[in-house]
Amino acid sequence: MNARTRTTLIATALVLGIAAGPATAASPAAAQAPAASHRDTGSLDTAALKAAIADAGRPGADATAALVRVGGTEGTWRGSTGVHDIETNRPADPGARFRAGSVTKVFTAAVVLQLAGEGRVDLNRPVRGYLPDLIPAAYDKVTVRQLLNHTSGIPSVGSGGDGLDYWYAHRLESRDAADVVREATAQKPDFAPGTKQHYDNIGYTVAGLLIERVTGESFAQQLSRRILRPLHLADTSVTGAATTIRGRHNHGYQVFTAPDGSSQLRDVSVWGEGDTFAAGDLISTTADLERFTRALFTGHVVRGPLLKEMFTLPDASVRDMKTGKRASYSAGLTTLRMGGRDVWGKTGGRWGYTTLIGGAVSPTGELTRTLVYSVNSTDAKGTDMNRTAQRLMIAAFGTPDAS
Repeated sequence: MNARTRTTLIATALVLGIAAGPATAASPAAAQAPAASHRDTGSLDTAALKAAIADAGRPGADATAALVRVGGTEGTWRGSTGVHDIETNRPADPGARFRAGSVTKVFTAAVVLQLAGEGRVDLNRPVRGYLPDLIPAAYDKVTVRQLLNHTSGIPSVGSGGDGLDYWYAHRLESRDAADVVREATAQKPDFAPGTKQHYDNIGYTVAGLLIERVTGESFAQQLSRRILRPLHLADTSVTGAATTIRGRHNHGYQVFTAPDGSSQLRDVSVWGEGDTFAAGDLISTTADLERFTRALFTGHVVRGPLLKEMFTLPDASVRDMKTGKRASYSAGLTTLRMGGRDVWGKTGGRWGYTTLIGGAVSPTGELTRTLVYSVNSTDAKGTDMNRTAQRLMIAAFGTPDAS
């Protein structure tokens, strides 16, 4: 395997032309809707997929709903279970819209790469060349590519409070993206650009502003023009200043600690953008995200050699700043070995909602398996992966390979 590239998938992509702590609260007794599926075909383990989401909406579960779509040449499966809300216990709407969180980064990376393909952005050029009034001299070596693969060294922005109660109290607030960048770049770099990897939102906040500067249009306009309209993703949009999810959606809930120490579920469906912008502001559906995933992996979003950027890791010498392990994020995506194959994708977490898009391609160039889910997790943004989401990934792709 090449030091920078998962060669099998890259070769395939070029031929084509082208990834929360366990909940401890008992949720109110809910009338769970049975998992529904159709078109069970191929080599899919549909029993495992159904079992993965079977608990959603039940008392004590870590999710109130789960919507799933599995596709690819190995078979197709659709499933939904849980409740629309815990007050009425109506069955979850399988076509509901939800907050996709950091899955937004895949869309943002794709727009930047399209601009690179048009010669309007140079991935090797320092970002300061595009945003000289925003990026200070201390960060004059940071390139566009380093924004996308989280190796820029630009530090995280302090929240002013780390707890869920703090975030809930400020849930309706939003911050100007340029102000977020100014706060971040006023600090010392975490490391020299390109030497380490630190996954965070800041690089994609800068990338969104770069898109706006280069094109003269808003991030939302460019996203619509370049991806949403061409792919007919009619249920996907940028939240912007809105604090509600427009249209049909299942409510999101989060476990809170009550003053007496007990746990309680609180509706967190209404929430502002905060400082997520181009790093996490998307609302979508599983149908739209499945279509996007399929189009992305088969070269209908980013084309030719530039698609390679999305399936190329930094040099093997680049290590994660926190864990010391090899860097695992590319431009927009991340990778994991599961069931003996490379799975590429992206997770997203917003309070009450956990999302994933992912896929695997065979050595012969077939998009063998895709997985898209929205899990209304009650432990979103926890330190560990939501159990329902974890079971879904294993059911779809197999157990993680030993590292």
